[in-house]
Amino acid sequence: MTKVVNYITEAFQELKTNVTWLPWAEVQRLTIIVAVFTIVFSLATWGVDEVFRKAISGFFNLIKG
Repeated sequence: MTKVVNYITEAFQELKTNVTWLPWAEVQRLTIIVAVFTIVFSLATWGVDEVFRKAISGFFNLIKG
């Protein structure tokens, strides 16, 4: 159990001393950029999915006669 506690303590010490953290304003700006691109790409994926759904549905309706 002491190994686990020691590992966690060393990990937090590593985060405090050796990691360069971005300023809070930069983190907020980048988070907004990621959120916007996520929404844009999800809408694009949905749009392509709808186009293929309609194309395949039309194809099968054409075959069915």
